[in-house]
Amino acid sequence: MKRLSTLFLTISLAATASAQLPAFKVLVFSATAGYRHASITNGIALIRALSATNNFAVDTTEDPTLFTDTNLAQYQAIVFLNTTGDVLTNAQQLGALERYVEAGGGWVGVHSASDTLHTWAWYGSLVGAYFVSHPAIQQATVRVEDPIDPSTSMLPPAWVRTDEWYNFDHNPRGAVHVLATVDETTYSGGSMGADHPIAWSHYYDGGRAWYTAGGHTPESYSEPLFQAHLLGGILFAADATPGHPPLNLSPSGANLLLSWPAGASGFVPATATNLQPGTIWTPITNTPVFQNGMQTLVIPSSGARQFFRLLK
Repeated sequence: MKRLSTLFLTISLAATASAQLPAFKVLVFSATAGYRHASITNGIALIRALSATNNFAVDTTEDPTLFTDTNLAQYQAIVFLNTTGDVLTNAQQLGALERYVEAGGGWVGVHSASDTLHTWAWYGSLVGAYFVSHPAIQQATVRVEDPIDPSTSMLPPAWVRTDEWYNFDHNPRGAVHVLATVDETTYSGGSMGADHPIAWSHYYDGGRAWYTAGGHTPESYSEPLFQAHLLGGILFAADATPGHPPLNLSPSGANLLLSWPAGASGFVPATATNLQPGTIWTPITNTPVFQNGMQTLVIPSSGARQFFRLLK
């Protein structure tokens, strides 16, 4: 009986330890070389609280010398929380971030992450668009475009909230997956017109990137919906929840070339002959080739009608 009790205790302790082990680790980077948001402390407190209830670990820093290949490799996602200006100061630090994303890492940008590293084109493409101006803080209506994304599924179609609404140097639509827009008819000072993206995600250069322009005010981080929005973005960037990677299809002689982002880990292409309810999708088990930030697969063309999708 004593031996059985000891064995049971050992198994119980092991199970408890396994249950408490964080699923992944996030680095929150909040350095500023320009305007400093008072809400940074609120954002850090929120992400720490989210980690405690969603089984991930958090480190925080404003030290750019921690941007090394070895240090960044321990994190599933890096959050640029209201960073401003040239917060990475040399080629080694810039290169470490780039290699981290190329290796499949995730990046989250909050608010003035788009007012950061303006002269680095690679970063500009990572964030999606750069901040150029904003009107006074005021209430506006956010229109949700993707009601099933993990960062917007909990939001109402018309999300009314108060924040500082950024205008950007260009509309990123086409290069990113737009999650939500801000309706310029509901506030004053918008300069982008009828299509004004305000939150988006994309698979970029081997990794995953998610950005929200919200989060200027300290009050933002006390709003349950904004909290859930940010959590969904972190989970997407950390590859803890699936996103919506695009699947590209093009002819290649007598074959078909399928390609999808390298950062879309765990997704497998599948094929079917129709789109009727109950259609059985058959996974394509060939091993893809990784090149130029994409996974590519060449398969013979059957000559018959085929449909393709990504499954996870």
